[in-house]
Amino acid sequence: MTPLRIAMWSGPRNISTALMRSWGNRPDTFVSDEPLYAHYLAATGIDHPGADEVVAHHEPNWQKAVAGLIGEIPDGKSIYYQKHMAHHLLPDIGREWLGHLTHAFLIRDPREMLLSLAKVLPNPGPEATGLPQQVEIFEWARAHGRAVPPVVDARDILENPRALLTRLCQTLGVDFRDEMLSWSPGRRATDGIWAKHWYENVEKSTSFQPYRAREEALPEHLRPVLAECQPYYDLLHGRRLRPDPS
Repeated sequence: MTPLRIAMWSGPRNISTALMRSWGNRPDTFVSDEPLYAHYLAATGIDHPGADEVVAHHEPNWQKAVAGLIGEIPDGKSIYYQKHMAHHLLPDIGREWLGHLTHAFLIRDPREMLLSLAKVLPNPGPEATGLPQQVEIFEWARAHGRAVPPVVDARDILENPRALLTRLCQTLGVDFRDEMLSWSPGRRATDGIWAKHWYENVEKSTSFQPYRAREEALPEHLRPVLAECQPYYDLLHGRRLRPDPS
């Protein structure tokens, strides 16, 4: 089949790593874990767990990282699934290479995201959610592509993984495979070196976990952030794939 390079753009505290596990369990797919993270850390100086180790171990030069993303797919695979954090696409990074990829988007309700994100970053701003950047990339892909890029919501996937992944695969032009619904526990060679800081729950998992609503109140200081993020989410949520294409 024609090589397919999927750029899945997500925000933090989403099911992005579980979705990477899902695609990585396909025999025809090679996965890449946040290939722009090292550049993001080197360029911003933001204090993340193991930041120096990430920059030393992974490629901090975005041009070199991008060259690998649009080049030959490793291991002779036909699908190259790239897990991206949308906020890692900094303004200094060129956009022309995006035309070599097929884009898709993984979103999460910003209230639930902020409740989780605030445990790691006490005062996240809108940019930290990745939602403004997701909309920017979505509009770029829609303007430069042949079709509207697919959007999937984390809650929809957790509530009905088979149906949503089937729809996603159909939209991307590949067959759904049952292997996408479960995987073996543990770490992968393709995981970023930051896995030891962030992937404990995913490493214990063997499938998508059932959706559980977060009922706690959003801290007062995060309410303006939510108000700013909500329109971005609403725009993408209105475009999302549903289990039933009708």
